[in-house]
Amino acid sequence: MTSTTPRRARTARAALAAAGVAALTAGLAACGGDSLEKSGGGDGGSSASGRGSLVIGSASFTESKVLAEIYAGLLKDAGYSTSIKTVDARELYEPALEKGQIDVVPEYAATLAEFLNKKQNGKDAPQVASADSDTTVKALRKLAEPRGLKVLDAGRAVDQNAFAVSAEFAGKHQLKTLSDLGASKESVKLAAGDECTERPFCKPGLEKTYGIRVAGIDPLEVGSTQAKQAVKNGKDQMVLTTTTDATLEQFGLVVLKDDKKLQNSDNVLPVVNARKAGSPQVVEALGKLNKVLTTEDLTELNKKVDAERLKPADVAAQYLKDKGLLGK
Repeated sequence: MTSTTPRRARTARAALAAAGVAALTAGLAACGGDSLEKSGGGDGGSSASGRGSLVIGSASFTESKVLAEIYAGLLKDAGYSTSIKTVDARELYEPALEKGQIDVVPEYAATLAEFLNKKQNGKDAPQVASADSDTTVKALRKLAEPRGLKVLDAGRAVDQNAFAVSAEFAGKHQLKTLSDLGASKESVKLAAGDECTERPFCKPGLEKTYGIRVAGIDPLEVGSTQAKQAVKNGKDQMVLTTTTDATLEQFGLVVLKDDKKLQNSDNVLPVVNARKAGSPQVVEALGKLNKVLTTEDLTELNKKVDAERLKPADVAAQYLKDKGLLGK
């Protein structure tokens, strides 16, 4: 989604250098997963378990860390011993998930579907994800199952690409949606990554779907402080960010609604190693989250960590308590 500041590991960002990925992947294979950065949380690998141990993978951005801690709490409550391992890139943790070095990972439907699509069919493969959640999850399962991965049900919470402008700019031109911006005929300079010029969800999509005049791309890290500051200061008029960005308000920015559904459906869902963590007990435990977690919840959880400086483990524990998700 996922790009990119550290929390945007799932979205549009420059790929890791091939040599670096190869070296790190080799390290994973050689060390049986020990080269993965192990973090505290999820009961820190406590052995007070009757159902065995599960390793939960987390990307290095805030949202993934909090979701991993929530998964750990749910699985611990279901009788499993849990530990969390943090890995920077999907290029690393997805193969580790296939190999069983990691058992469970919080993921995003469209982003993972396209990652696996290109991994299997090449970088120019036709897109399989769409704005429809059911269609996207179906495509993801078709790609994941032959790799020994089980994709659990998607919930309501979505973290997908979004475009924000300053509240002042929106007010001046009466903008609430991206269609409004296109109809206004206002030109905008867009703070986004270099890849925005080619990604169908970015500049080409804004122009084709909404008729928005993108005058240029300011190559700043997606959703970064610098990118948002550039829009706040008027250097740029719009920034590529995400729907769960918890810091927009402090920069005086507002998201314009993607009313024609340019963005793919990036619903949050657990993906597990089918052999090691595909049991009905795991499915039931993690499925509890779908009943309560919303996009607004994700934004608030991110805010507690990014703005209020609380620890992901503490934020996750409080959420599980507040929502009554723990039975023990």
